[in-house]
Amino acid sequence: MSGHADDQSKPGDAIAGWTPPHYDVDQPPTLLKIRGTLKDANFSGNFARSAKWSPDGSVALLHCEDKSFQILNPTDEAEPRCLYQPAPIVDYAWYPSAAVNNPATFCFLASVRECPIKLLDASDGRLRASYSIVDHRERQIAPHCLSFNANATKIYGGFEDAIEVFDVHRTGNDQGTRLHTTPSKKAKDGLKDQSTEYFAAGTLTPSAFNIALFSEFTGEKTLMWVGCDELRNSVSQLNFNPSNPSILYASFRRNSKIYSWDLRGDTSTPLRVFQASDFGPGEVSNQKLMFDIDHAGRWLGIGDHRGDVRLFDLWNASCTDSPVSLPTLKYTAHNDAVGSIGFNAIKPWLLSVAGSRNFDGDETESDDSGDDTDDEGKEVVTFKRRLKSNPVDASMRLWDFASLEGGP
Repeated sequence: MSGHADDQSKPGDAIAGWTPPHYDVDQPPTLLKIRGTLKDANFSGNFARSAKWSPDGSVALLHCEDKSFQILNPTDEAEPRCLYQPAPIVDYAWYPSAAVNNPATFCFLASVRECPIKLLDASDGRLRASYSIVDHRERQIAPHCLSFNANATKIYGGFEDAIEVFDVHRTGNDQGTRLHTTPSKKAKDGLKDQSTEYFAAGTLTPSAFNIALFSEFTGEKTLMWVGCDELRNSVSQLNFNPSNPSILYASFRRNSKIYSWDLRGDTSTPLRVFQASDFGPGEVSNQKLMFDIDHAGRWLGIGDHRGDVRLFDLWNASCTDSPVSLPTLKYTAHNDAVGSIGFNAIKPWLLSVAGSRNFDGDETESDDSGDDTDDEGKEVVTFKRRLKSNPVDASMRLWDFASLEGGP
């Protein structure tokens, strides 16, 4: 369902008769709103590392640098609900049919370091259920990535050498089914399950063909390997095309391109390659920048470290003379790295969040003794104080891509 800036209906009210919103990319979008994260007196350098719209498009879930989740409606001024976690957040995923007007579904999964997987209520943060992954030394393992299957009956958690599969309705200390993926030291990242038949898993090991497809029904048996000989980077993110699940998209650490493959054909040759930034190999940082695909499967969007957002047309120009596809639209969204962008399911809105760890100088050292160890043989204790990071731009911005002419 398409919307306009003056439309007063709420995204969550428009599920019946749903059609994907139409994005007009003939000109840069209109900035609807600028928001920030909830201020933390004990953490001055806070920013949102990533954000995900709820499936009904009503609220956004933010993963913040201060080990908190923040849930808010980007269109209003109400303070976000802040859910602090005891350790750094590793990954999170909305329940596939989560809707603010259906409390039973309004929840999400959270992977927090050294904790069981949590199923949290998005309305008040209470723990609904937990799922434990325990290693041979009885330690809790937080998966590097989380995903529900398409009908929300299974939970997939990828970690070192394995994928743990849980029945949603079996909680507590009952461990799930463990799928051993490889004998080598590989951790799973970017796990996505957009099909009732197969799912894709990528590894952090920087090697060729480090994406594998598995069946929900055959367990550890690999259906196929995906990649190319020239591509040897850690997998950062995987997404299937919402309207064509046979097309798989992947981004990689310290790589300025996004790659796609048609799983029905030769998976050793990318179908298309998208130029996600203008940085050279030496300029790319380790910060993970998340891409998104709109619900019609037409637009792929991603931000870069300079604050620009790029949108690529997935329907057109699939066959060009150039091996790399350039964006249909590029615009400046922030003054800092864009950690993630997200397309709304109901309105032609794009949500972008920015922020990065910026330091004013190097670490400083202080010495508590004037004695010289070499001359006097006395011990000198040295303390190092790490400077606080100060993001240049820690804002969240809501962009409207509605047609100015009142199009579809």
